Amino acid sequence: MAVSPTESVFPIESASVKTSRTHISAQDDTNDFSQLPRGEGGSAIPNEKAEDNADDDWERDPAHPRNWVPARKWLVITLISMYTFVTPLGSSMMAPGLPDIALKYNITNPTITAMTLSIFLLSFAIGPLFLAPLSEMYGRVWVFHIGNIIFLGLNIGCALAPNVASLIVFRFLAGLAGSAPIACGGGVIADLFAEHERASAMALFSLGPLLGPSIGPIIGGFVAETIGIAYVFYIIAALSGFCALLGIPLLKETYAPVIRLRLYKVAPDPEKAASESPALAMGKWEYIWINLKRPVIIFTRSFICFILSLYMALMYGIYYLMFTTFPDLFTGIYHFSTGLSGLAYFGIGFGFLSATVFGVKLSDKIYSYLSAKNGGVGKPEMRIPVLIFGSLFVPVGILWYGWSAQAQIQFMMPIIGTAIFGFGLMTTFLPIQLYLVDTFTYAASALSAASVFRSLFGFAFPLFGAQMFAALDYGGGNSLLAGLAIVIGIPFPIWIYYAGEGIRARSSLTRH
Repeated sequence: MAVSPTESVFPIESASVKTSRTHISAQDDTNDFSQLPRGEGGSAIPNEKAEDNADDDWERDPAHPRNWVPARKWLVITLISMYTFVTPLGSSMMAPGLPDIALKYNITNPTITAMTLSIFLLSFAIGPLFLAPLSEMYGRVWVFHIGNIIFLGLNIGCALAPNVASLIVFRFLAGLAGSAPIACGGGVIADLFAEHERASAMALFSLGPLLGPSIGPIIGGFVAETIGIAYVFYIIAALSGFCALLGIPLLKETYAPVIRLRLYKVAPDPEKAASESPALAMGKWEYIWINLKRPVIIFTRSFICFILSLYMALMYGIYYLMFTTFPDLFTGIYHFSTGLSGLAYFGIGFGFLSATVFGVKLSDKIYSYLSAKNGGVGKPEMRIPVLIFGSLFVPVGILWYGWSAQAQIQFMMPIIGTAIFGFGLMTTFLPIQLYLVDTFTYAASALSAASVFRSLFGFAFPLFGAQMFAALDYGGGNSLLAGLAIVIGIPFPIWIYYAGEGIRARSSLTRH
């Protein structure tokens, strides 16, 4: 059997990430003549024809996730979005209570104080590399449920931590367990929806990782002020328990090869198993190792993946940098109480909600319009105009926030700046994710590469925030960040819009 250029880079492909059809047949096989007119070729081997017919029957089977009724699909998307909301909520809910954490554990180093918050994101970045392949070995739902229950227990551990070292360890492990929805969510969307149907589902799924961290501090500020910082973690644990009560009975498996194996006890030959479900056809550790390498290879060999991931990571780092600096700004300069300081995060949340409503409609309209002009054929580059539009708002919001904070103008002015930044962040976040899904053959690995990179920035940026603003103040520090956003976020998307198709055509990592 001939080997395609893509296979020469990655010998095994995840069945969950292709978007054009269900991933049961081996599309790289040179005996696949499904595109030829009838009578112009194909295999003369009866067994092969029977296997192809069986694959066609499975694609039309009502049990196949792509064939579920819309209500069932959207129930699944709602449930996974709920999971994906709770764990990022837990990443930042303690942010307004960082002074209380420092007081409780006698922390005098601001970097250690910030680390109690951001260490969560370090393991949040690592977790998907292991959990995504596990979801293709045992199914998506078990990764969701087990990760959620462990996350619940670890948050109780955070509440009861006797010292700062144990708190950091529990936070690190909680991030690892809490990354399960991020690891599996993109795969679930690919399991359920075709390429042209994904924008709304991806927007709802993406809302959790962005809106959760902005709503968390609003709740956490009042909780820390009234009943104590430990109860922040108890509330997170209770929300995880609520997700378990709904998710365990209602969330159904969406990974097609696992469903097929469970329903029909299909036992394909080894060659076919490798294309249908590599996780079920090879050694577990071998498969995990391949999935660990694959995001690194895509990230280092594709400049498009690198630059889009870098831009997303920069914005995510700035986002979490704001979380750790808000308490000093709004309690120290604007003299908010701990509870009221949580309301400062409302601006970012409002920007996210506005972008979700507006950005999805704009994305769908532009994509449909450009597809119609191209004879009804969509291209990944048709996602880029919305990215360029959103990128204009990011530096405006950062500059507005920084210089109004330095001038100590009325407190609503920096909050408005964060709302503009939040709008730009969410408006760019969605088309970047959709572009990666549409472009790369191994879309889940491309998303994993972007997720790891942005979480690493989210971990690192808060650690130097206090020192940067002490040296440059709010105006100068945010001007530096806005300059980086301009340099990375505006010219490169324009370049990708015009040159992206040619780059994809020359790459063995992308769809053609």
